[in-house]
Amino acid sequence: MKQRKSPPQFAVCIDNSEYPASLELHKIYRMLPDAEARREGDLRIIDESGEDYLYPAARFVATELPKAVEKALLKTS
Repeated sequence: MKQRKSPPQFAVCIDNSEYPASLELHKIYRMLPDAEARREGDLRIIDESGEDYLYPAARFVATELPKAVEKALLKTS
Protein backbone atom coordinates (compact mmCIF):
# COMPACT_ATOMS: atom_id res chain seq x y z
CA MET A 1 0.00 0.00 0.00
CA LYS A 2 1.34 3.42 -0.97
CA GLN A 3 1.85 5.81 1.96
CA ARG A 4 0.50 9.31 1.43
CA LYS A 5 2.98 12.15 1.96
CA SER A 6 1.69 14.93 4.16
CA PRO A 7 1.68 18.38 2.58
CA PRO A 8 4.41 20.78 3.69
CA GLN A 9 3.58 22.89 6.72
CA PHE A 10 5.06 26.23 7.68
CA ALA A 11 5.14 28.50 10.73
CA VAL A 12 6.31 32.03 11.48
CA CYS A 13 8.61 32.55 14.47
CA ILE A 14 7.08 35.10 16.84
CA ASP A 15 9.50 34.65 19.76
CA ASN A 16 13.17 33.69 19.46
CA SER A 17 14.22 35.10 22.85
CA GLU A 18 15.80 31.88 24.12
CA TYR A 19 17.06 30.70 20.73
CA PRO A 20 18.60 33.69 18.89
CA ALA A 21 21.25 31.57 17.15
CA SER A 22 18.73 28.96 16.00
CA LEU A 23 15.66 31.01 15.11
CA GLU A 24 15.14 34.36 13.39
CA LEU A 25 12.22 36.47 14.52
CA HIS A 26 9.44 36.75 11.88
CA LYS A 27 11.05 34.15 9.60
CA ILE A 28 8.99 31.37 7.99
CA TYR A 29 10.14 27.88 9.01
CA ARG A 30 9.24 24.44 7.71
CA MET A 31 7.44 22.24 10.24
CA LEU A 32 7.68 18.47 10.14
CA PRO A 33 4.81 16.27 11.26
CA ASP A 34 5.27 14.99 14.82
CA ALA A 35 2.05 14.12 16.65
CA GLU A 36 3.84 13.25 19.89
CA ALA A 37 5.64 16.61 19.96
CA ARG A 38 2.35 18.45 19.39
CA ARG A 39 0.74 16.59 22.29
CA GLU A 40 3.63 17.83 24.45
CA GLY A 41 3.16 21.44 23.23
CA ASP A 42 6.11 21.44 20.84
CA LEU A 43 6.68 21.70 17.10
CA ARG A 44 9.39 20.00 15.05
CA ILE A 45 11.02 22.86 13.12
CA ILE A 46 13.85 22.90 10.60
CA ASP A 47 15.89 25.72 12.09
CA GLU A 48 18.88 27.80 10.97
CA SER A 49 21.22 24.81 11.29
CA GLY A 50 19.22 23.01 8.60
CA GLU A 51 18.34 20.26 11.08
CA ASP A 52 15.00 19.62 12.76
CA TYR A 53 14.57 20.25 16.48
CA LEU A 54 11.69 20.57 18.89
CA TYR A 55 10.67 24.07 19.95
CA PRO A 56 7.76 25.27 22.09
CA ALA A 57 4.69 25.75 19.87
CA ALA A 58 3.97 29.09 21.57
CA ARG A 59 7.00 30.56 19.76
CA PHE A 60 5.35 30.04 16.34
CA VAL A 61 2.17 30.73 14.42
CA ALA A 62 1.28 28.09 11.85
CA THR A 63 0.41 29.61 8.49
CA GLU A 64 -0.87 28.57 5.09
CA LEU A 65 1.11 30.01 2.23
CA PRO A 66 0.27 30.54 -1.42
CA LYS A 67 1.48 27.59 -3.52
CA ALA A 68 4.07 29.75 -5.32
CA VAL A 69 5.61 30.76 -1.98
CA GLU A 70 5.62 27.14 -0.74
CA LYS A 71 7.32 26.02 -3.93
CA ALA A 72 10.00 28.73 -3.64
CA LEU A 73 10.67 27.89 0.05
CA LEU A 74 10.91 24.16 -0.66
CA LYS A 75 13.45 24.79 -3.45
CA THR A 76 15.78 26.61 -1.07
CA SER A 77 15.65 24.05 1.74
